Amino acid sequence: MQVYHRDAIERTVGIDQAALRAVEAGFAALGRGEVVQPPILSMAIEEANGEVDVKTAHIRGAERFAIKVSSGFFDNPQLGLPSLNGLMLAFSARTGLVEAVLFDEGYLTMVRTALAGAIAAKHLSRETSHRVTVLGAGEQAERQVQALRLVRDLDTLDVWARRREAAQAYAERMRATGLAVNVHDDMAEACASADIIITATPSRTPLLEARDLPVGVHVTAMGSDSPEKRELDASVLTRADAFVCDSRSQSENNGELKAFAGGEVPFKVHELGRVIAEGQRLRLTDDTLTVCDLTGLGVQDTAIASFALSRLLSG
Repeated sequence: MQVYHRDAIERTVGIDQAALRAVEAGFAALGRGEVVQPPILSMAIEEANGEVDVKTAHIRGAERFAIKVSSGFFDNPQLGLPSLNGLMLAFSARTGLVEAVLFDEGYLTMVRTALAGAIAAKHLSRETSHRVTVLGAGEQAERQVQALRLVRDLDTLDVWARRREAAQAYAERMRATGLAVNVHDDMAEACASADIIITATPSRTPLLEARDLPVGVHVTAMGSDSPEKRELDASVLTRADAFVCDSRSQSENNGELKAFAGGEVPFKVHELGRVIAEGQRLRLTDDTLTVCDLTGLGVQDTAIASFALSRLLSG
């Protein structure tokens, strides 16, 4: 059994085309019905303002599978500690023996989450998209744009965040990557010229409304990953010409389909894996409005862990 720490993993795995192909292949396998994926195991540790999630999946025929344990203890910054942590355990799919412990401290989760956003945009946004709006100014706000540039030729970034100082700091970091960046105090103004909108916040109340959406925009919502969080008003979902999620059951429990809890969803729900596996073309014209809700899947963790371990073992 091998043990790898974050520094070695970071040197080996990045947000690049090879990693994107690995995660995209995981989604496609899910869409073909080739994945065993149990529900997320979640546990709250309320007295420490913490939570722990366990995700896993097996891709039939794959050499290995992974189990990921991720923790979020949100008072940690007051102690000088990171709020997010975790590791992945890689097992042989033939013998069940542990092959490696990837003590990545959440790094691989960050990578696969960013790549999922790029994969959604690859299949749902206009190919000519060059202007992206990001709501949020944290790490995923940065990484989502980095990954998106693998599939779209971006030149302009508009940003809105609850704290203007955070938006300004984010803008400076992103200008260093060669993008023209505009900071907005008004969210509707930030979205007005977007080809793609990314919501990357921990919001517990809807932020984005249908009236904020320009014609033909693609929206990727990736912040709602627990029953308490919401980023999209129900009007965004009902206005969409095509609504896609990574998992309908997870979206209903953790994601944006919670907006219709207890009632019938008034539109067709597509899953990203099937869109990829079946080559579905949901964007019929440049005016088609698409929305994708990403809650994070165990198959993404198995895909990125297997990719990482293969590179570590060969390098």
